[in-house]
Amino acid sequence: MSKNSRLVYSTDGGRIQQKEPSAERHSGDGIVRIHRETKGRKGKGVSLITGLDLPDAELKKLAKRLKQLCGTGGAVKDGVIEIQGDAREKIKTELEKQGHTVKLAGG
Repeated sequence: MSKNSRLVYSTDGGRIQQKEPSAERHSGDGIVRIHRETKGRKGKGVSLITGLDLPDAELKKLAKRLKQLCGTGGAVKDGVIEIQGDAREKIKTELEKQGHTVKLAGG
């Protein structure tokens, strides 16, 4: 039996219900990490901000504020804020003003 197959019916219990994957995010250690990534973006760099324990609405507000600060675009995906370009220093100073512990990660 291959690992891609799944059980859909059993004579013991009838039809097997599939469990939906939970949309729970990893809470992290309380440190906000900012790193730059170009992988899968045709060489264009983005600054990724992870480790923020905020509800989705507040995360979107913060992303909007950071995009305005940097004068670029961006998005929020799965609890990670993406800001176009390499604006790690601007983002770091803004998040530190808001009281977050910030680390620059990666290259």
